[in-house]
Amino acid sequence: MLEVKQIQKSFHNKNVLHNITFSAQKGEIIALLGPSGSGKSTLLNILLGLVEQDSGSILFEGKDISPLGMKERGFNIVFQDYALFPHLNAFENIVYGLKNKKMKNKSQMVNSYVDMLGLGAHLNKQIHMLSGGQKQRVAIARTLVMQPNILLLDEPLSALDSVMKESIKQHIKRIAAELNLTIIIVTHDPEEALTLSDKVLIINNGIVEQFGTPCDILHHSESYFVENFITKQLQVKYENIRELFGAVYAEAK
Repeated sequence: MLEVKQIQKSFHNKNVLHNITFSAQKGEIIALLGPSGSGKSTLLNILLGLVEQDSGSILFEGKDISPLGMKERGFNIVFQDYALFPHLNAFENIVYGLKNKKMKNKSQMVNSYVDMLGLGAHLNKQIHMLSGGQKQRVAIARTLVMQPNILLLDEPLSALDSVMKESIKQHIKRIAAELNLTIIIVTHDPEEALTLSDKVLIINNGIVEQFGTPCDILHHSESYFVENFITKQLQVKYENIRELFGAVYAEAK
């Protein structure tokens, strides 16, 4: 279990994050949602251990990991641009981080993630030969083989077309469920957050506007910002949001 408690952060006397509090259970997908400049990236970097908060704490399985760096926390990230090595093929990218690691059943583990992400037919391809969705899956597989305690995804769907987005969504959901792995996603897109995550943390100007399930947010917006941001970003009327998120609405009945 991940617990984030009253995180505060300022840069140059400007308050960037104020009293950020939320929790995530094993196997949950949590979306950090908000407009550009809302504080999402700062919060992501604090979770990773790249930036130190001014106050507050981060607990993982009951232990305060705030003093620990990224390597000690075991939280791994897939970046928005994938950060794959262009001179290596897909398989070599996936296993790159394992070359100095001694572990039992290494090949079996790698193969299980390759199968889970449907990459078997693409392992010998150079990176430039892969589609956007295939690159994303290679990047996720490369992260999974490092066996992270928590997987963080930075705008995982932003560079993909609609068909690829749906495919990657299903892969992410399968990873969370089958590996019982907590996944935290950073996105500016309400549609992605509401259709992919179990819970959504909506941030605006460094403040939590609402934290709840997609159903809670669609049915019971806790502020004008939340209601306006969701509707405006989707660029549809409320009735069409109901149609778009029919499964979410059905869940509440």
